[in-house]
Amino acid sequence: MGLIETTRGLLPGAGGSQRLPRMVGITLAKELIFTGGRRVGGQTALEMGLVNKAVEQNQTGDAAYKAALTLAREILPQVDIGSAMAIERMCYARVIPTRDRQEGMAAFIEKRPPRYIGE
Repeated sequence: MGLIETTRGLLPGAGGSQRLPRMVGITLAKELIFTGGRRVGGQTALEMGLVNKAVEQNQTGDAAYKAALTLAREILPQVDIGSAMAIERMCYARVIPTRDRQEGMAAFIEKRPPRYIGE
């Protein structure tokens, strides 16, 4: 698991900036978002509190997906995430036209470190 978007000049998408702090706390969420390329495995994610459960893989290779889907179906009716997602979409839209976002994507494609200029 990892939030590599920041290494590409982007914000974490699909609710990453909203869901992660709710799951692991603001301090750890900042660390994971700001480090970007840092990835954690299932057991480490469990120890961090990023996930509630680490599951053994099954024959079809979808054990984690099935466990996550079951949990999501229980959580979804309890959380008003619509407003948070709207805020994230607005922030994301502001990042898309920036030169830094373009530089981040170019650096990724060219397999080099990005050179951000704050624009």
